[in-house]
Amino acid sequence: MEFVAYNRYDVINFIYLDFIIMTTKSVLNWGILGAARVNERLMPAIVTAKNAKLIAIASRREGAAAETLAKYAPDESDVLTLNNPDDLLKNPDIDAIYLPMANEEHVEWALKAIQHGKHVLIEKPMALTVADIEEIESAAIKHNVTVMEGFMYIFHPQHQAVQKIIDSGAIGDVRTVKTSFSFPMKPARLYRINRDVNQGGGAMWDIGPYAIHTARKWFNHEPESVIAVASYNEHGADTSLSGVLDYGQGKYAQFDMSFERARRSEYEIIGTLGGVKCETVWNNPDDSPIVSWWTDAGEKHTLELEPANHFVLEIEHFSDAILNNTMPSLNFTDAKANCKAITTALESAATGNKTAIN
Repeated sequence: MEFVAYNRYDVINFIYLDFIIMTTKSVLNWGILGAARVNERLMPAIVTAKNAKLIAIASRREGAAAETLAKYAPDESDVLTLNNPDDLLKNPDIDAIYLPMANEEHVEWALKAIQHGKHVLIEKPMALTVADIEEIESAAIKHNVTVMEGFMYIFHPQHQAVQKIIDSGAIGDVRTVKTSFSFPMKPARLYRINRDVNQGGGAMWDIGPYAIHTARKWFNHEPESVIAVASYNEHGADTSLSGVLDYGQGKYAQFDMSFERARRSEYEIIGTLGGVKCETVWNNPDDSPIVSWWTDAGEKHTLELEPANHFVLEIEHFSDAILNNTMPSLNFTDAKANCKAITTALESAATGNKTAIN
């Protein structure tokens, strides 16, 4: 499956773009809602992106916005730092919002931003239920704004290299995908597991969206069912979760995410004639990505690709979509399918049963 998927959503739900006056702006003005740690990557990305400008950051914690700016973008002296997120949303100079608040707060603040006419890049996961995503979708259509889920990884060129290998027929038909995302939990990050899965806590809602998303992207249809197992802490948060998505006809995607294992962010795709592996999905900007592939005929290849900053590429892609009234690569259909797979996997882990994805 290619990363850009167009369907009825793209035709119907973006028809409102015809009514937007074409803009001559070449730079999109951004605001950030929240002083989350991910700003270490996203804030410099907004500053660096050729078609973006950081206008303001807001946090409810007194002084946190100013502290975050000083830490991650110290040369940006003209950026507003606010202690009230509502003040940021009222700022008429801001076109788009990056929303990295806690998982369970995404819906509330996305809807607020949309009602103020702001475009919104929502850090994954977009929401904890499909119904919540549908509410965001309806609001976006009503207020003529663009919303996208923040999966920065798909904008890295290494995944296009993987797709080219598959498209060449070298590994045959895709039969199995294996994804693994993990890192050992440190005390400073315990806030990720201090509430149960229904409130957005745990490995599945934190790093699991990557594991599920990469597991879904290499088949031409969505999975039919899932079976999963998990370990939980005293708060009801999963600290490790593994499972299998069943696509029917002997096609499977195995996924694993954990806060109790060494750092991993990789996927492997196995076909009828060979396989291809993305060694590191969470590449740092200076990393030279490695993609390796092999065939049953005895071929073995390793590709070392040019470094790329997928956070900058994500910001540029979203900014370009808004400035030029085009559709972003990630749409609501994809967000709902990913959420549905996640919530069904959590249900399977809780019950111990293989569960249909409806």
